[in-house]
Amino acid sequence: MKIGYPCINETLPCSSATTFRLASYSEERLIQAVTTNLACLQQILEFNVQHGLLFFRMSSDLVPFGSHPVNTFNWQEYFAPTFTAIGAYIKQNKFRISMHPDQFVVLNSPTETTVQNSFSELAYQCTIMDLMGLDKSAKLQIHGGGVYGDKPAAIRRFADAVQVLPANIRARLVIENDDRSYSLRDCLEIHELTGIPVLFDNFHHECLNNGEPMGEALQLAAQTWQPEDGILMMDYSSQSPGDRKGKHISHIQLDLFREFLTHLNGLDVDIMLEIKDKEASAIPAMALLRELGYVPAAEPVS
Repeated sequence: MKIGYPCINETLPCSSATTFRLASYSEERLIQAVTTNLACLQQILEFNVQHGLLFFRMSSDLVPFGSHPVNTFNWQEYFAPTFTAIGAYIKQNKFRISMHPDQFVVLNSPTETTVQNSFSELAYQCTIMDLMGLDKSAKLQIHGGGVYGDKPAAIRRFADAVQVLPANIRARLVIENDDRSYSLRDCLEIHELTGIPVLFDNFHHECLNNGEPMGEALQLAAQTWQPEDGILMMDYSSQSPGDRKGKHISHIQLDLFREFLTHLNGLDVDIMLEIKDKEASAIPAMALLRELGYVPAAEPVS
């Protein structure tokens, strides 16, 4: 079992998502931003190794305007040695890696331009993982998209879009159940049509479900993962007290996390904490996993 947090480390004085306005685009600014972002990504990974946090979601903004037509610079070739070195570090330390394309990636949109832009974004993010030499257990996490007044038709459009994607992108795709439109059951239907695994979100399942108990839901999602995909990836969070339904909590409540772990029933999972304070919650969560024997005790840091 691995545990981690997404994109941003709030302890370190750097960002791996440095970007700039489209109107300010130039190759010089792009090179500067990507250089900064990849250097910070390396620092984040090193921090995570020191704290045993071996699951990480990389920022979609590693390459600003990576899928935009304005970006005609061959960043893939220019930064290939850096991507290779980071990938080697990831593999050496047995990280699990994911990326989560932004909300504008909607494969089942009835608007062809939106679908084509979604394809371009997925291709860009998949290229980063390919340049790093990561295997198929590194995943691109997307949502079902819109319902558009006809969910069966929307699901068919999603499946049709997946089928025309290049094989290297399809091999990395996972679909996450959301809190408003696409429940676990809907995602399982999409899996049946496409073969892509279901990334399980416990908090979204609490918000939107078809009556499946948490333990059963976890098992159903896990069954969609093949050996080449790795073990089940999931997102973990809980409700922010006093806020609107579906708002993520700011800091992990270890008693709730401890209770959630009882539903695993021996299932091996990699858990991404979608909690606002990032590593500040991931570090005590990892300590709890060690205390409960889910992961080995930490080795002394030299």
